[in-house]
Amino acid sequence: MALFWGCFIALITTAFAFFSRIYLCEGRFATDFSLDKGTVGSLIGAGIWPFGISIIVFSLIIDKVGYRFAMIFSFVCYVIYIALACLAYGAIQGVEGAELAAAQAKGYSLLYWGSIILALGNGTVEAFINPVVATMFSRDKTKWLNILHAGWPGGLVIGGLITIALADVAATGDWRLVVGIIAVPAVIYLIMLLRVKFPVNEREAAGVSYKEMLGEFGAFGALVGFGLIFAQLAQVFTWPMWVVYVLTAIVVIAFGVYTRSLGRGILAFLIIIMMPLATTEIGTDGWITGLMKVPMEAAGHNAAWVLIYTSLIMMTLRFFAGPIVHKLSPIGLLILSAVLAIAGLFALSKTGDSGIFVIFAAATLYAFGKTFFWPTMLGVTSEQCPRGGALTLNAISGIGMIAVGILGFPFIGVIQEKTTTAELQQSQPAVAQQILVEKSSVLGKYLAIDPVKSAALTDTAQVEAVSSASQSGQFNALATMALFPAFMLLCYLALFFYFKSRGGYKAQSIGGH
Repeated sequence: MALFWGCFIALITTAFAFFSRIYLCEGRFATDFSLDKGTVGSLIGAGIWPFGISIIVFSLIIDKVGYRFAMIFSFVCYVIYIALACLAYGAIQGVEGAELAAAQAKGYSLLYWGSIILALGNGTVEAFINPVVATMFSRDKTKWLNILHAGWPGGLVIGGLITIALADVAATGDWRLVVGIIAVPAVIYLIMLLRVKFPVNEREAAGVSYKEMLGEFGAFGALVGFGLIFAQLAQVFTWPMWVVYVLTAIVVIAFGVYTRSLGRGILAFLIIIMMPLATTEIGTDGWITGLMKVPMEAAGHNAAWVLIYTSLIMMTLRFFAGPIVHKLSPIGLLILSAVLAIAGLFALSKTGDSGIFVIFAAATLYAFGKTFFWPTMLGVTSEQCPRGGALTLNAISGIGMIAVGILGFPFIGVIQEKTTTAELQQSQPAVAQQILVEKSSVLGKYLAIDPVKSAALTDTAQVEAVSSASQSGQFNALATMALFPAFMLLCYLALFFYFKSRGGYKAQSIGGH
């Protein structure tokens, strides 16, 4: 159990890193380094997109380099991030006048590359803890993966409370103290895991070859996984799309020729489900937190309490996943979760003019729905595709992370703009004609509020109309977001009847059931 709890604390470290960095990006980082919202968005993204990439890439080699190496690598990434953040802080201290802009640019560069390294460390943590726990508890994977992943919301709760306690320091003091809280759980998991013996992955122990593992993932998995990786890199480094197509084709052909496999059919189905699942959980999380920020601040409370509250619900429920899984089966649990998520999103969409307590009640329902999605999907993947070892287990998680960045967040943004502009066109058509502009994304063309034209409005009634339409449109858009868990519900029902036709859900082992 020392190994399990070491992995648990490693996941807490990733949550600490995520929470504190986002908190500082939207506050002191923007102020101290003179960042506009677009640049802040790039800095936030730098701490997210390498996460999914490192999960998938590390999974290809983790059986070769070993879990201990991956654990130490992740710790080194945290050390480097803290060091670069401290150097960034020092770069602007005592600098004024004409030299300040250059110092701020240098500090931002240090933070940007530090964020990338931090995200690589976070992804590497996921890459080793998931297969380790699935191997240790090979007869009860879904239960223990749920308990393991209670570490993420648990870390958000603890990290959030510490960050709120250090709010004054983060706002006006030495924010290196806020960055430094990552070191506490990082040192703890390093000490715990340096002393333990890591297990041999069940795939290796059973003599399943590396080629057979790749065959479980297959050409389809390579198409989706590496297609998303190259698309993400193209966005970051502004590659033309033909580069994405060529690189993806090379990898897919190589996978197909080497493995002579398209991949397991059920894994392909789970990969398809994972993309809307990630958007439902991760994408909507940020959106709901933002919606609650206005009523929370109006009531005189820190908006971070919203995330702490929903995270506490998730942590508690995941600890008690075992009895629920045994009662309902993993597929039954996913069906129930999808129903609750749909109900929660519809409830939230009707709370636009309600008070803070009504919004919290709807958010509670949604939190109950989304709690078991991610770890239970990992459990089902590992239980149905054990021959895929670390690759299939981690790749599906990485695909979800990258998909929400490339497809999920843009889709959410377009939904918000469409519902907001529709609301404004209905209530204030003259204002809408004045400030709406046509934009395009991967999802096509749409109308959006031009921030420059909107800021130029001087009439108080018009300003209030835009603000009201924006708020109302965002709440109404949540109903559209319910389409994601609705699609997932149909998929889970299909899986339920598929397994029922085969005698019920049964976890697979390398040698059979």
